[in-house]
Amino acid sequence: MWPSIQKQLDAARVEYQAYETKAAGDATVQTRAALRSGIESVVVVGGDGTLSETAEGFFEFNHDADVPPAPVNPDATLALLPAGTGNDFARGLHGKRTPLQHWIGNVIARARGENDAHTIDVLYGRCNGFEKPFICLNASTMGIGGETAGRVAAQGKFMRNFSGEFRFVFAAVGALAAWRERRVRVVVDGREVADGPMNLVGVANGLYCGGGMMFSPDARIDDGKLDVMTASGLTRKNVVTELSRIHTGGHVNNPKVTITQGKIARIETLLAQDAMPLEVDGNVRGVTPVQFQVLPGALRFISSC
Repeated sequence: MWPSIQKQLDAARVEYQAYETKAAGDATVQTRAALRSGIESVVVVGGDGTLSETAEGFFEFNHDADVPPAPVNPDATLALLPAGTGNDFARGLHGKRTPLQHWIGNVIARARGENDAHTIDVLYGRCNGFEKPFICLNASTMGIGGETAGRVAAQGKFMRNFSGEFRFVFAAVGALAAWRERRVRVVVDGREVADGPMNLVGVANGLYCGGGMMFSPDARIDDGKLDVMTASGLTRKNVVTELSRIHTGGHVNNPKVTITQGKIARIETLLAQDAMPLEVDGNVRGVTPVQFQVLPGALRFISSC
């Protein structure tokens, strides 16, 4: 998509510097360096994973992981030209897929001073026993969700010919076949909301994740809350049924599925062998135990004209 995007930006006389990431985590390093040098606007051409890495570059982590990160430049803005597998963050902003041309128009309008930025929430996470810090922009899943993300990332060139939705469902079926429940304890704002064998735990900031799955129909990117979804005691047959309903939020009618809103969430696995892979915005970032904390209005985002 980049040649077409570049042609339109050049035709609109937008001044920019282009950089192509070289490896996992490179977007974070380059964004942080750019903002420190005085750059005030960063645009991502990519999917949720690249967007998430870039958002992390907007923050400086404290040596003390208990202290939330500080913005590199509070006035800097982030924009997106969605070109990834799921593009869930972009879909959540409008409640549906929006043509790339719309997003290009946003960037051009911003360059002309015609488009204002809006503040959105981000999630500050600490995984691997609460020691490894990270930023989550859209959503994170553990359990079957984390296994699925790992399988999507490992898919070869052939699978990339298919839609993001198909690739996620295909990976989910494989993850389900290999999954075993393990005991998980979930605490939201100091209150225990679940303790028992789990299939899936999700922490949402945005509306969609996993290629169009609506974990929490009430999730909003600017409400100052995180949404925690747990699924406990589901059989494989139950999970398959819920996979067909989760795209519209119908899974919330299952009594074995719970959703809790709050400011801080801790997801703990009590045994080392029960640690669950942690998917964050489409990328596997570590394992449980993990804590998430919402940072209200922490990022300025260019979302619409």
